[in-house]
Amino acid sequence: MVDAVGVSLLGAGNVGGGVITALAGARERHAGHVGRALELRFALVRDANRDREGIPRDRLTTDIEAILSDPQTQIVVELMGGEQPAFDYITRALTSGRHVVTANKEVMAKRGAELLSTAAAHGVRLLYEASVGGGIPIISPLSRDLLANEITSVTAIINGTTNYMLTAMSKQGADYSEVLAEAQRLGYAEPDPTADVDGIDAAYKLAILCGLAFHVEVLPEDVTRQGISRLTARDILYASELGYTIKLLATGRLVDGELVATVAPTLVASGEPLAKVDGVLNAIQIEADLVGRVVFEGPGAGSAPTASAVLADVLDVARDLVAGRVERPEPARRRVRVRPPEEHRSRFYIRVTVADQAGVLARIAGALGEHEVSIASMIQFEADADERTAELVFTTHLAGGGALSTAIEQIGSMDVVREVGAVLPMTGLGAR
Repeated sequence: MVDAVGVSLLGAGNVGGGVITALAGARERHAGHVGRALELRFALVRDANRDREGIPRDRLTTDIEAILSDPQTQIVVELMGGEQPAFDYITRALTSGRHVVTANKEVMAKRGAELLSTAAAHGVRLLYEASVGGGIPIISPLSRDLLANEITSVTAIINGTTNYMLTAMSKQGADYSEVLAEAQRLGYAEPDPTADVDGIDAAYKLAILCGLAFHVEVLPEDVTRQGISRLTARDILYASELGYTIKLLATGRLVDGELVATVAPTLVASGEPLAKVDGVLNAIQIEADLVGRVVFEGPGAGSAPTASAVLADVLDVARDLVAGRVERPEPARRRVRVRPPEEHRSRFYIRVTVADQAGVLARIAGALGEHEVSIASMIQFEADADERTAELVFTTHLAGGGALSTAIEQIGSMDVVREVGAVLPMTGLGAR
């Protein structure tokens, strides 16, 4: 039994500040949940001379040793972000016998298996609910509530910046550059938006989800990734006319014991639940043998939702400490083969700008057919009357990624083809 549960923070930025405020403002409620008070011991910061609301200045430190040498710190909350020095600090906290709660998607995606092994070896817990989906509870359900299920797929919208941008493109009819500038002005996109718009952030989160859902070892570089920067307002319009909405989907599934993991702008049938997730919201859809389909939806970012997930983990660990329960290790993860893009199978949307002349459609259809890519539908739009070009939009039946790639390369080399635009996977059945 303990008199109070000591908690120290690594980082006191937006999320850390939210955690500090919540700890100070809900002491009695937290104590009621845990059975003991939560005591904020220290916060590791860059500048210990700057006052921070909710914590005395003498509890601020720039030295990690002040936390690791504090006998009353039982839970370390890492909110620094980035791989280093966060990985080293988390490792040192675990090996010192302290439990760790983290919101760090990068370190969990790249080094999570190693850290979980370290935690198990030292009889402590590493919790990371806030690393995926912000305030959406998903790590805990995958770790406990859905453990009796064989999960067959994970499909998610897990980047609020790109979901806001694609929603704006759909509702405003605006192009990529316009909505990016708007998202940056509103604070939804960083000055350098690369991690979001190129799908890097989503790939980190998908790697974490696949590891939990399928009990496999997967790294972010295993994820096949395509960003949204080549999308145009025309793609959004054409998708809508076909009965689809374009979303940046992170998808993981096991096929014959092998992992398929992708992040790509995808045409989602308008009647599907994920097609209706707009703005900065996130959603994660799980398919499993016992429960069928389950969808988790909510705010995927922001200091308050992320602090909510962090504190839920802190309270979980604190209850175990007070009750004297032992750690609960995750199921062992196995290595599986990750299928490369050429072995993926999907339906596809293809937009091609061509010379507006006879015989072009037959040549393109012939190239697709030569590589066993079957056309499901085709729509022709006039692209530029002065330039005498037209825009062709094809959808395909189920096709292999390698066959499609070869066909697209052949089509792109034709003298009548001005541009091969977006080539996007499709999911579900649209209006056509």
